[in-house]
Amino acid sequence: MPYKMELTAEQQAILDGSKGATMAKVMKTLVMYGETFGATKMVPVTSKMGHLVTSFGLGVMKPVYDLMDKLIEDKCVSGQQFTVDPKPLDKNVPASLIEKLVFKKFMYTAQDTYDAQLSKLGIVSDSAYTCACYLDEVGNTPAKGEILSWAESSAVVYANSVLGARCNRNSGIIELFGSIVGFVPYFGLLTDEGRKATWIVEVRTSKKPEAQILGSAIGMKVMEDVPYVKGLDKWLGTELNDGVKGYLKDFGAATASNGAVGLYHIDGITPEAVELGEKLIADGAKTYVIDDAELDRVKNNYPVIWKDKDAKPKLCFVGCPHLTYNQLVEWTENVERGLEAEGRTKVAIPTVFTSAPAVIEKFNKTSYAARLKATGVVLSYICPLMYMNNPLCGKKPVITNSNKLRTYTSSRYYTTDEILKYITKGAVM
Repeated sequence: MPYKMELTAEQQAILDGSKGATMAKVMKTLVMYGETFGATKMVPVTSKMGHLVTSFGLGVMKPVYDLMDKLIEDKCVSGQQFTVDPKPLDKNVPASLIEKLVFKKFMYTAQDTYDAQLSKLGIVSDSAYTCACYLDEVGNTPAKGEILSWAESSAVVYANSVLGARCNRNSGIIELFGSIVGFVPYFGLLTDEGRKATWIVEVRTSKKPEAQILGSAIGMKVMEDVPYVKGLDKWLGTELNDGVKGYLKDFGAATASNGAVGLYHIDGITPEAVELGEKLIADGAKTYVIDDAELDRVKNNYPVIWKDKDAKPKLCFVGCPHLTYNQLVEWTENVERGLEAEGRTKVAIPTVFTSAPAVIEKFNKTSYAARLKATGVVLSYICPLMYMNNPLCGKKPVITNSNKLRTYTSSRYYTTDEILKYITKGAVM
């Protein structure tokens, strides 16, 4: 079959079967995928690691497991090691006996089998299950300009924006194919033109905007386009330190889930904005002004889909995407202070903080681990979204400060300050 895409001799040879029929199909899939989006060539994947979005062993995904077996059988394993999104289960996370039964017997029945397949395909280790693979503790942190083959919207938008790497918003399996064959189609966010901003966002708030709401507002406005955000440096400064990275992690996840943003530029902060400034803004870019009233409007329009909107929350999730080490420390201190002010020793609502296994390992070596445990908060490596996919869990009144979790599940959004009040007081005052 003739293709419009210009392939190198090596790429054409793979397509013609030089590395076997299965590898040829992998290349063919990527070529067809690229041509759908107007790609004219394939480019090498230059990052050290890949990242896969599919981490959960749902029993209904038999075609995926069959594909994995075929890849392994024909030795079409990843050309690079990879990390993968969080696991869906943790016995320490609160769940009733019947909820646990649904998880084990009706949902993630193929988890062990799938984990074994991932191991054979090239996953780094058991500590590699996290949506925040770019954290220093995890080690999958690409350099500026590197070409990636990743999926997971919050990881892709962070890599593109905060790190200056280059990756399209790939779907599951496509990202694995790119890691296997070592090439990805050149289009969209891999190109200079595709990284130009078609929206100018002017932040004019009277205080530091909540990252999750600001990201939500921008995502819903610009959808899949690239925004250039001005005025945020007033609140964040111009140093890309750990605190700012944590803020942008949560901000970016909201833009990617409430819209489909794969890249944003923050004036004076993110690497390409520092290097090129307003040269990144495309001709004819639209403008979106965000002030206090606009953020209030966005937050007040979030739907509450609980059966009983006045129900008392039965569970709280914090950490979607996974918390950074600094965020874990900050949350521990804030929960302690909140409980002390209320004369309490334990949180008022069952609460789960989630983070990357490698971050949890680091945290557990400090005195903060015992302090957090003393408050009654559970620290886990799971994906809250996968927990909420259990139809029984989805019916529970669950609260969160994650706009991503709010978007994809029945959980109800509250700001970070409101969540802190809820778990230390038992109510928002």
